[in-house]
Amino acid sequence: MLGEGIETMLSVREAAPSLPVWAALSSGHLGAVLLPDGLQRLYIAIDRDPAGQRAAERLTARAKDAGIAVRVLEPRLGDFNDDLRAHGAEALRQRLAKQIDLKDQYRLTI
Repeated sequence: MLGEGIETMLSVREAAPSLPVWAALSSGHLGAVLLPDGLQRLYIAIDRDPAGQRAAERLTARAKDAGIAVRVLEPRLGDFNDDLRAHGAEALRQRLAKQIDLKDQYRLTI
């Protein structure tokens, strides 16, 4: 899973410790990340703001062109860190479970 900020991705990691996460550090970097060879599925953890959504759109288009399956994951609030702080790890885990592929559900368990 790839997202904008460190706090966002550490929050995802707390809720889903077996899910590999990567922070791009900014929306500009998120849209420009070089995707590794062999990547089959990509989850993009967006922030609920226009810059984050545009970056996710750019990255989604590039990933799909490379034959990578993409899912954009949306928080309830501004970002997944806001969700974790407001609702806790279990609620965030349940939110993620509704959005990720069945093949990766096992990654949500501790």
